[in-house]
Amino acid sequence: MTARFRTTYRVACPESEIAARAQGIAVEQSVEMPLAAITDARVTAEVVGRVEQIVPLGPDSYAVEIALAVETVGAEVGQMLNMILGNTSMHDCVTLTDVEIVPEFAAWFGGPRLGLEGLRARVGAGQRPLTCTAIKPQGMPPEALAALAHRLALGGLDYVKDDHTQADQTTAPFSQRIPAVAAAVRRAASTTGRRTHYVPMLSGGWGRMHRQLALCREEGIDTVMMAPMLSGPATMAEIAREWPGMAIFAHPSMSGGHIAPDLLFGKLLRLWGADALIFANYGGRFGLSRAQCRQLADWAAAPMHGLRAAVPTPAGGMELARVGELLDFFGHDTMLLIGGSLLLAGERIPEVGAAFQHAVETHFP
Repeated sequence: MTARFRTTYRVACPESEIAARAQGIAVEQSVEMPLAAITDARVTAEVVGRVEQIVPLGPDSYAVEIALAVETVGAEVGQMLNMILGNTSMHDCVTLTDVEIVPEFAAWFGGPRLGLEGLRARVGAGQRPLTCTAIKPQGMPPEALAALAHRLALGGLDYVKDDHTQADQTTAPFSQRIPAVAAAVRRAASTTGRRTHYVPMLSGGWGRMHRQLALCREEGIDTVMMAPMLSGPATMAEIAREWPGMAIFAHPSMSGGHIAPDLLFGKLLRLWGADALIFANYGGRFGLSRAQCRQLADWAAAPMHGLRAAVPTPAGGMELARVGELLDFFGHDTMLLIGGSLLLAGERIPEVGAAFQHAVETHFP
């Protein structure tokens, strides 16, 4: 008998329609054709999606659990995304809320190559939370971005990353920006006595990304960022597989839609190779709930057939005053990402950054 895995969808529709909607998803996400037209008995028995249960969540809202054949995923990230959501993403009443991660998926995709403990080890963080900040805005020349990166790194933060809008624009071409910023961050280490890691943003197609990765490696860079929903989750998985030792930060740009964010980041992107999971924190400008953030963080660290834990990285609305609150909520196994509130410090960025780093390092006894 073919192995199956379970997917769960939140479906908004009247009670009179839910049974048909559930069956429609099961068929759409498996064979996408009239069942009566299938002549292969094995396909009917083992490949056609199966509605397992329908659970009311509230008025005109239901959780629908469907069992799909593991074989349909075919060890491909894009195909997995196609099978768990695919055509159903075009129905505005459906949100994918959970996917069962079976041993086959863990073996095929491998999860984070460094994960939480690897990112900690690179900065000598022990078991404490990690810190990160962003270089912005886009539009500045490489030398100005490098000067800003130098001030940020003087604060002693663990990771200084590009903003996700930094690509290969003419104002700061990748080939010029990366060496300039990397050198500036290295210079800061001679003052602080600690190595801050620079995290460039990858963009473009597969060929361009390969060239960008090669330059990063030449510059001694061991961590990069990408937006998987812009460049493709399969691309991220290939980088994890083909560039050993290169840690990946996953940025949430374009992640709004028909996949619940706690599932996308806490389970799926972790499964597909992201080491750090940047997401829109509760209390920020994007409105994720405390419950979603809690579930995301729990899934990022949950046992998953031997996969390494990824590090949840709440961002948006981060301020020095919130460090205690957020660490109490997320615990030790997180990375706090401070952006605009640190940049507002201007020439005092090193002092404010150092205060942020100190607050994170000393919060837990």
